[in-house]
Amino acid sequence: MEIAQKKCLPCEGFKKPFSSSEIQNFLDQVKEWEVFKNRKIKKEFKFKDFKEVMVFVNKVAQLAEEERHHPDIHIFYNHVKIELFTHAIGGLSENDFIMAAKFDKLTNDEIPK
Repeated sequence: MEIAQKKCLPCEGFKKPFSSSEIQNFLDQVKEWEVFKNRKIKKEFKFKDFKEVMVFVNKVAQLAEEERHHPDIHIFYNHVKIELFTHAIGGLSENDFIMAAKFDKLTNDEIPK
């Protein structure tokens, strides 16, 4: 199953954060996301203007609510930086990579050009 097709599972802090090798396995499934201190993944999305940025951010927010897994979002005029990590475990889990893939899909499928 493609990672963007999966659903996030509730995380109550029982798991350990992903190891470096687990991170690398999942990183290969998302495009252009960077690992930060083996604790977060982040990506910058660029758009034509502020209006496109806000369309994207609103879709990200809606998806995050549906999946109950929320990113840190930094908004600028024509770009957005998104950081993902699983707060309950203080590191990365499969949920972060699921959301990364879903956010990538939003830019390909749903943002007007």
